Amino acid sequence: FPMRQGILTNTRVSLLMQKGHKCYRQRRTGERKRKAVRGCIVGQDIAVLNLVVSKMGEKDIPGLTDDSVPRRLGPKRANNIRKLFNLTKDDDVRDYVIAREFTNKKGRSIRKAPKIQRLVTPLTLQRKRARKEEQMNSVRRNQQEAAAYKKVVAQRLAEQKEARRSLISKRRSTRKSQKVAA
Repeated sequence: FPMRQGILTNTRVSLLMQKGHKCYRQRRTGERKRKAVRGCIVGQDIAVLNLVVSKMGEKDIPGLTDDSVPRRLGPKRANNIRKLFNLTKDDDVRDYVIAREFTNKKGRSIRKAPKIQRLVTPLTLQRKRARKEEQMNSVRRNQQEAAAYKKVVAQRLAEQKEARRSLISKRRSTRKSQKVAA
């Protein structure tokens, strides 16, 4: 159970939690739930305490603050490499990537470097242009197809109107001929 600041005991207590409380995330709006947390007083029953050095004193703690451990890996993202070495946009990031040289079991010396992410290369720009061009072609094609469809629909309507007119005129002419005959 998580230790919670402000609970002055070294045992577990059940608290009614709501939104904004530590050790609790609400699942519905306005939901409250009774959760078990441990007091903030350290006792013999605690196996592990995770601590962070927030302020250094005048003496070093041997094995903790007397030696600095360098970061094993350098940055991987192009902009973070630029930030680390104060590079401009014109500088080539690939020259500044932090690599590791070592000899493998066969005795060859090998250089390992991370694959740089978000690196803008001529190939990525070419792909971007191609993608944009494909989108524009699709829009143009859709417009042309819509125009052709409109044309066909208008033609069919005109044909239907013409057929209807001819049918009506035929009826009229037959009626007139019937009247004249009668």
